[in-house]
Amino acid sequence: MKKLFLCSAVACAFLISAQFASAQGVKMPAPSPGQTIHQDFALSSIDVSYSRPAIKGRTVMGDLVPYGKVWRTGANGATTITFGEDVNFGGKPVKAGKYGLLTIPGEKEWTVILSKSLDVTSPAAYKEENDVVRVKGTVTTLPFAVENFMITFDDVMPSSVNMLMIWEKTMVSVEVTAEIDSKVMAQLETAMKGEKKPYFQAALYYLETNRDLKQAQTWIDAAIKENPQGFWMYYQKARIQAKAGDKKGAKATAEKGIELAQTAKNDDYVALNKKLIASL
Repeated sequence: MKKLFLCSAVACAFLISAQFASAQGVKMPAPSPGQTIHQDFALSSIDVSYSRPAIKGRTVMGDLVPYGKVWRTGANGATTITFGEDVNFGGKPVKAGKYGLLTIPGEKEWTVILSKSLDVTSPAAYKEENDVVRVKGTVTTLPFAVENFMITFDDVMPSSVNMLMIWEKTMVSVEVTAEIDSKVMAQLETAMKGEKKPYFQAALYYLETNRDLKQAQTWIDAAIKENPQGFWMYYQKARIQAKAGDKKGAKATAEKGIELAQTAKNDDYVALNKKLIASL
């Protein structure tokens, strides 16, 4: 009885101490620290705000995080995701804006939900009628355990990126895509009518998107004329020439690029040009 009373007294003392510390404005470490992820993507960005609970020796998937039930996809407050432009989320169109990010974990497949509700912190607070989209997330089993829950982005390309949710030995991915080509082309068309023409950017975009290489070379030449010491431009011109099948021209341009890069003491572009020459 004495032992039970002592344990109760200690527990009460700890509770009182914690409340007192809070009242005194003492800052304590959060058990599930918050994190905001900002990922530049397409012509804007994606932002995710969530909390990062830890395993702490527990069984997570199927236990702490039950299968078949709505999960706030983190801890503490609700998890939110903001898209800076219209995207396709898991293959479904989503307008630019801020959404609640919820999941229904499963052993082999997750349901990932974007909701109008930004404050869902428990299954009881979830309302299916507020769903914007529901998509399936691909589940991968990792060969190692990740202690803290994390949301991150990988395979970041100009118009596609994979959003990853990782905890314990489970990784779930959802592809996000955006239509940017028509927007970029419209911007280039407008800019080319202006006083300061984006020759370099236009040439590079044409190169990367497999467009008219003759036009790309005309623009890169115009860019070099404006900045004859721009060693980085010679590397891109050599790439354009190589892609167009002009190996001799590409080699000469790359050699000029090496010369200028050495003068500028930029070893990276020296190496890039040498590698390009070796590939011809």
